[in-house]
Amino acid sequence: MELIQQYFPDLTDNQILQFKKLEVLYKDWNLKINVVSRKDIDELYLRHVLHSLGIAKVIEFKPNSNILDVGTGGGFPGIPLAILYPDCQFHLVDSIAKKLKVVNEVVEGLGLTNVKTTHSRVEEINEQFDFIVSRAVAAMPTFVHWVKGKIAKSQKHELKNGILYLKGGDLTEELESYQTAKIYKLEDYFKEEFFETKKVVHLPLKYRG
Repeated sequence: MELIQQYFPDLTDNQILQFKKLEVLYKDWNLKINVVSRKDIDELYLRHVLHSLGIAKVIEFKPNSNILDVGTGGGFPGIPLAILYPDCQFHLVDSIAKKLKVVNEVVEGLGLTNVKTTHSRVEEINEQFDFIVSRAVAAMPTFVHWVKGKIAKSQKHELKNGILYLKGGDLTEELESYQTAKIYKLEDYFKEEFFETKKVVHLPLKYRG
């Protein structure tokens, strides 16, 4: 938890309480339904929470922004971002029902009122969002295909509406057909060794009415 406060020193008392509760809730639920590996659950704040919050080093979501988290799994990056941005709306989607059961229990345990979950494939979501976030659930061309037509027209941020993707490794080949993609290295923001190869990719997407 100190790790989170080190990089995000302006948290409110309620946010600090919610981030502290995260570990208890995940450890408890993970014993019943395994959504986080054993190694990762011991390093939850580094490997999941802080990694998710890497997106917040690239952009500060403005109030009333709508964000879609695709393939949220156990709730990452959506839940940590929802704690950090209580004035934004987060829609967490996954095709695996048991993972969303854990997500829903964690959301309830934290008292988060800005999170909605849907058990479905993302292609079936018929809404539009300022940003679509995810932790590397597919190669970028596949992901772009999945989220076609889900970007809102009005722009609120300096970064153009589109995808914010947490990925690792060499992305040269995967992104070669996306000239507008910008890569942010998380090692520029976080000093832990875990982040040496981790990145946030911002890919602007045009509104399609």
